[in-house]
Amino acid sequence: MSQRLKDKYVNEVIPELTNKFKYENVMEVPKLDKIVLNMGLGDAKENPKILESAVKEMTMISGQKPVVTTAKKSIANFKLREGMNVGCKVTLRGKKMYDFLDKLVNIALPRVRDFRGVSDTAFDGRGNYALGIKEQLIFPEIEYDEIDSIKGLDVVIVTTAKTDEEAKEFLALMGMPFRK
Repeated sequence: MSQRLKDKYVNEVIPELTNKFKYENVMEVPKLDKIVLNMGLGDAKENPKILESAVKEMTMISGQKPVVTTAKKSIANFKLREGMNVGCKVTLRGKKMYDFLDKLVNIALPRVRDFRGVSDTAFDGRGNYALGIKEQLIFPEIEYDEIDSIKGLDVVIVTTAKTDEEAKEFLALMGMPFRK
């Protein structure tokens, strides 16, 4: 676990959330469960090189090798056959999860052009937060000269919070820059 984020969670976030939501047990306080990164590549069916570069870039961003995802059904209108490679995803837990969240909040998101904060409405009703990133260039590991195309990725932050309100407060205290 990122030591800085762990200290912040133990010393600031737990007492703050316990006071606000009147938790009786420390185990009720929301915490991060996992972070899932997903990159869907519609062009991968015509050009397999795109998938290779996506896997390489996601490995650099997350520090963990992603799983290549395949199409579950054939869709004639999209010229898609069942079993074709259509993207990649990686699930982060433990230390890598906290390191990624630290990097996302403090380094990557502030590098977005005209950044005013992330939406506070992207919760799913069960305390999980979804965030879409339009280009992978905001991460410091990606070198501009070495990419062949700009690819976006989805970041889903899964928490143990029971409600969206608790999850929003938890993520805000962890440093997530929500819009005012």
